Amino acid sequence: MQNSSSRQQILLVDDEEEHLLELAELLENEGYYCHTVGSVKAALQVLTRHPDVALVITDLRMPEESGMGLIKRLRDHTFRQHLPVIVMSGHASMDDVSDLLRLQVLDFFRKPIYHARLLETLENLFPQPLLQAVKN
Repeated sequence: MQNSSSRQQILLVDDEEEHLLELAELLENEGYYCHTVGSVKAALQVLTRHPDVALVITDLRMPEESGMGLIKRLRDHTFRQHLPVIVMSGHASMDDVSDLLRLQVLDFFRKPIYHARLLETLENLFPQPLLQAVKN
């Protein structure tokens, strides 16, 4: 198994533990290293401790602070303002989607997430030139 420093690190934020663990398992089986947390506060702590996190996937609706709040904090932070963010939600309104577009999120997924589409999005974000060279 590769160590975490040689794999893309993804921060998963969701207050639904079952969904969080399922998503982490899917992504880790695809070679990503996942940090999993259940709140915005914990997410910010992970980002401080792990500056090499390359992507945040966050739920939109959470009890203490929303995923929207997390994204706004990232966009206001000089070092993190361009960090790619994917949002997932089972209950997003058109106003939410409009706000997410203004905050330049990478993608939006309705829950339950269609795994093949998520993996395609990640492959586009993190191309693997070594694998492509081996195939040619």
